[in-house]
Amino acid sequence: MAFVITSACENEKAGECIETCPVDCIVEDNTQMYIDPDVCIDCGACEAVCPVEAIYPEDEVPESEQKYIQINRDFFKSRS
Repeated sequence: MAFVITSACENEKAGECIETCPVDCIVEDNTQMYIDPDVCIDCGACEAVCPVEAIYPEDEVPESEQKYIQINRDFFKSRS
């Protein structure tokens, strides 16, 4: 299970998550950050430092934010 970055990150992009990630699995684009599920080691370091509380374990993403699971997957599919 990987972590997912949700709508609170859109146009916020604080960046603490990138600095904290021990495996460099967080990527930034023009809108927000994304977590590569194939690289994420599920340590939770990013979730703990996110100042806007945008990061959730995939199985705990709120119902209203579920679309970000697919948005995250699609982001990495388009990069391969």
